[in-house]
Amino acid sequence: MSASESIRTAVAEVNQLRAQAAQEPPLRAAVAAIKAFQAARFRTTYTDLMSTERFRPAVLFFLNELYSDKDYTQRDAQFVRIAGPLERLFPESVVDTAVSMAELHAITERLDAAMARAVLAMGTDTALDTARYVQAWQSVGHPEYREFQLATVLRVGQDLTQFTRKRGLRTLLRMMRPAARASGLGALQSFLEAGFDTFGAMTQEGNAAQEFLGFIQQREGILIDTLFSTDTATSVQALARTSW
Repeated sequence: MSASESIRTAVAEVNQLRAQAAQEPPLRAAVAAIKAFQAARFRTTYTDLMSTERFRPAVLFFLNELYSDKDYTQRDAQFVRIAGPLERLFPESVVDTAVSMAELHAITERLDAAMARAVLAMGTDTALDTARYVQAWQSVGHPEYREFQLATVLRVGQDLTQFTRKRGLRTLLRMMRPAARASGLGALQSFLEAGFDTFGAMTQEGNAAQEFLGFIQQREGILIDTLFSTDTATSVQALARTSW
């Protein structure tokens, strides 16, 4: 399967899941609750890094672009539109990162939908606390999907770090800005520029990018292991942890 086909397939799955949720208001509300909980949890887990000038931009980028409860419909549509030209305009390494982003988006949407249905199976109330979130997580299972999520997030971070060392790519992005906006690809352009700028700034500070990705790998890995291997009470404590 080509890169453009992989991107289109992933976004099609996301759109299908969204369409299903749109037809079931309780499911839509439960999915929204799951996404909001996860964004809040990420902010809690990285409270210490948020308070530092060194890592705050990276935490905000991950929070806004990878762990957010924002509606990405516009960016997804743009992603599909640019899938073909992407293969012609950018180096293979950039195209591979785009595919990883699309696949990450699809599996995240799949897991969120499954967890939302698990929440609804507990009762009609979609209000979500940490205990219900843990129960839904454990009910859905699929540790291999969670490991794939984390590995892909780390891969995207590593790719962005490498890209910032290629000055030609940043120049190309800047040159593409007017054309991207004129073509209705502003949201995708903004995402790419934000990623380059965030990781580019960290590469100017020695090993800041690698340190940050190390924090992500350690903390998210611990949480995944904990939620799959311990009781609800222990998992609740782990998710609320702010000191590492």
